Amino acid sequence: MYDDSIKLLEMPDHGSVSVCVYNEHDGLFELGERINARCEEAYMNGYNWDALIRFYVDRKDPELMAEVETDPEAGSYAAYMSYSPENVEKMRRFQAHVRSMVADEEALLAFVDAHKDDIEWD
Repeated sequence: MYDDSIKLLEMPDHGSVSVCVYNEHDGLFELGERINARCEEAYMNGYNWDALIRFYVDRKDPELMAEVETDPEAGSYAAYMSYSPENVEKMRRFQAHVRSMVADEEALLAFVDAHKDDIEWD
């Protein structure tokens, strides 16, 4: 699900590996609107996807989240690390967490409901 919206990009020539979330793609954009309907502060631009993903992944894998850098923009979100085979595997794990988060919309909305006051929305 959301295959075109969540991509792992290995860029050894640039020295990085990234997971990019394209929050303006139709399906993910619509999911963001449903999240926003549940939580007014959560207008789901790249900055609020950053807040949600950071909070979610930190609950699942805090050691990994402590190593990942992020770069949110209005229409996208990127998480990245320097390029190495070990970091490629870590970013695959990160991508799996993000895909898991959006795979079950009902569970995600319940998560947002339960934590909306704890997430540092933009």
